[in-house]
Amino acid sequence: MSGISENLKKHIFDEAIGVIETTFISLFVITMFFTFVLRIATVKGDSMVPTLLSNQKLLITSWLGSPEKGDIIIIDCRESVVFSADNTLEYRDGLNKHIVKRVIACEGQKINIDFKTGNVYVDDVLLDEPYVTGLTHKDEGAFTGKYPFTVPDGYVFVMGDNRAVSRDSRDVSIGLVSKKSILGKAVFRVSPFSEFGFIGS
Repeated sequence: MSGISENLKKHIFDEAIGVIETTFISLFVITMFFTFVLRIATVKGDSMVPTLLSNQKLLITSWLGSPEKGDIIIIDCRESVVFSADNTLEYRDGLNKHIVKRVIACEGQKINIDFKTGNVYVDDVLLDEPYVTGLTHKDEGAFTGKYPFTVPDGYVFVMGDNRAVSRDSRDVSIGLVSKKSILGKAVFRVSPFSEFGFIGS
């Protein structure tokens, strides 16, 4: 009788250990998933109006792959990259905060902005930008006199949709954005509930 009792105790103990291991592994996988694959980000400010509004919560994925023109991305803006007088890359301190912007041109693409007309060109083609609030008339000094130029390998050129108020690649505090600084792509609007759904380009 004692033998059966000991076997039963061992079986219960083994089952309990199995449940604990499964629970721990599941929690670990979920934690890693939401740490490295999906995250929640909160929009601060009006630079992406009308596409995104301040205080909206977004689901972002780090499974971005190479960023594409039109993607809305979250950036860890610790450095600014501009061109020096001899057209080499110059690295400066950035805003030192996370920002949300739209990719306008990717590495190898030519970016040109006519600040008089407010038009933006990529590879000499005028962009159709139904998402913007106003045209692109403000030159914030990051690349004055350098347009048009080709975006270097490993970088993207970004702008906010609200061009009159957005600090973006036009600004000396942001400039070109390294692909290594991209935390993820915004794919889903979580809140407010009235705006719940996928984020279009």
